[in-house]
Amino acid sequence: MPSDPTFALRATADKSAEALGAGAAVLRGFARERVGALLADLARIAAAAPFRHMITPGGFRMSVAMTNCGQVGWITDRGGYRYVPLDPLTERAWPAMPALVRQLGVTAAAAGGYADFDPDACLINRYDPGARMSLHQDRDERDLSAPVVSISLGLPAIFLFGGERRNVRPRRVLLESGDAVVWGGPARLAFHGVAPVAEGSDPVTGRCRFNLTLRKAL
Repeated sequence: MPSDPTFALRATADKSAEALGAGAAVLRGFARERVGALLADLARIAAAAPFRHMITPGGFRMSVAMTNCGQVGWITDRGGYRYVPLDPLTERAWPAMPALVRQLGVTAAAAGGYADFDPDACLINRYDPGARMSLHQDRDERDLSAPVVSISLGLPAIFLFGGERRNVRPRRVLLESGDAVVWGGPARLAFHGVAPVAEGSDPVTGRCRFNLTLRKAL
């Protein structure tokens, strides 16, 4: 990995950005050249904090498998949605956020118009074919002035991006491996989700999609 912290920003300059509305954009191919390195980081994270299917407060088992890295991790159970410093499965601190993950999150935020992003949490989702994420808002963070950065790896997926009300019809955006999405400001509380992932096989990840969502939680 290049030690130059501006490497990813220079690489991004050659990629196309697609506006999703005020405050939100897709960065096409943003992390494409770093997929292999990111997957190696994910393997180390999962070895310390295994993927698991969490339970919603309503008692439903999520189709998406999740883990975290960073100072705190996002969880859901019968007690609600929240960030916690310890992995309830291992009772140990979540793995540290890898330098590459943080670098790409900061650089993507800057490319999307959000300077000085300082992520302290990264939720990692694993989607097998058929897994989905219902429309929701990311509102469990203390600092809603910071953006959210999402990086896709592996199988393509349809990202659903709506408005501040659930009944706003969301846009359907195809995301491919290496694409990143940044949203904040007027779009920070936009409802978003992922349509059921189609069956397929990615040359690197096989029959799954990974999604890294970086946030400023504390």
